[in-house]
Amino acid sequence: MAGKLTDTYVAAIQHDLADLPEGARRVGVVRKPTPWFHGAVDENRPALGPPRDLLEEFQAREEEFKLDGMCDEGAHNAAWEELDFEDRYCEYLETEEARSAVADLRETLADGTDVVLVCYENTDQKRCHRTILREELADARE
Repeated sequence: MAGKLTDTYVAAIQHDLADLPEGARRVGVVRKPTPWFHGAVDENRPALGPPRDLLEEFQAREEEFKLDGMCDEGAHNAAWEELDFEDRYCEYLETEEARSAVADLRETLADGTDVVLVCYENTDQKRCHRTILREELADARE
C-alpha cells in the first residue's frame, strides 16, 4: 500500500497548526535551510528546492517589488509570475539531480511511508514550489 503524500510549511509544524498523518516522514525541500528548520523536519532534500539561480533571481525581484510598495504576499506572487517560476521549476525537476531525489521519494511512498513535504511558504497566501513537487509525485503514482 502506497504512503500518503501531503505538504505543509515549517511554521505550521512549529506552532502545531498542521494536521499531519501519524508517523509521517517530514521531508524538507529547501535549498538553503536555516538551523531551526532542521528541528522541524526528519530530513532535508536540497535537490528538491528551487535551483540556486532561480531562487536568487526570485528573491531579488521579490525584494524590488516590496521596495516599490507591494505587500509581502503580493511581491512574492508577482515575482513568481514575472519570472515564470512554475515552468522553470518544472524544467529543473527534469535534471538528473532532481530526478534522482524525486525517484527516491517515490520509492519511500511506494514502500508505504507517509511523506509530508515541508518548506517555508504558507500556500494560503503565497505560491510555492512544494505544491508543484507534490503534484509531480502524485501524477507518477496514478
